[in-house]
Amino acid sequence: QVQLVESGGGLVQAGGSLRLSCVSSGIIVSNNAMGWYRQAPGKQREFVACISSGASTNYADSVKGRFTISRDNAKNTLYLQMNSLKPEDTAVYYCKITSRSTLMQYWGQGTQVTVSS
Repeated sequence: QVQLVESGGGLVQAGGSLRLSCVSSGIIVSNNAMGWYRQAPGKQREFVACISSGASTNYADSVKGRFTISRDNAKNTLYLQMNSLKPEDTAVYYCKITSRSTLMQYWGQGTQVTVSS
């Protein structure tokens, strides 16, 4: 059974930093593509960043240069380092993993990030 559990969200002032974590069980993060998405109130879920099994990364233009996606294979954990946070970064952040073998997608439950101005 695949399970993703996010943590690290919270309330921070504009310009501050947070690091989100996504611990995976039941599937190996290093073998599969993973990503971070976010959903603000009243808006659709949107892409934030992703990392491939080969460790290639990609970012949404809105977070490029401020956010960094990474993973710790030994801990089977995905991270999102968020710096220079802005009020418009406020959202629930979700991690997702796509199984390379089955193409099934699994989501975590989300973690709330609130940036005050």
